[in-house]
Amino acid sequence: MDLLDGEYQPSPEAWVRDQVETYERTGGREGNILMDKPEWPIVVITSRGSRSGKLRKNPVMRVEHDGVYAAVASKGGAPEHPSWYANFLAHPVVQLQDGPEPALYRARVATGAERAEWWERCVAQYAPYAEYQEKTDREIPVFLLERVED
Repeated sequence: MDLLDGEYQPSPEAWVRDQVETYERTGGREGNILMDKPEWPIVVITSRGSRSGKLRKNPVMRVEHDGVYAAVASKGGAPEHPSWYANFLAHPVVQLQDGPEPALYRARVATGAERAEWWERCVAQYAPYAEYQEKTDREIPVFLLERVED
């Protein structure tokens, strides 16, 4: 299966644009951590805009287990979901780059015991997620991304 193609619309947030550009330019050798903390690695996820259809790229905390990745729609504990949440629901095939080579993954929302298990993994990787959950009334969604086979 080919990688996602289409017009790329960079984020309005300068730090997102800069981190994505650095990560992609260096094949993930640079721009691969959050806030200069090596214990907080990131991946870059490309999704198709739910309304615009344009490609959107976001650095997301790297949480991986047995080849499956989690994407936590926390938005720092804001009352609303991040913009990419709607993109994942509308167009669940996304492109994930963890290192030099991007690949396609299918995103789905984890529920029940599976979500609880992954939430623990996510908080173990990035402790602020627990604080974010306390700040908001919504249950923070956890997407699971599984590789799309050719």
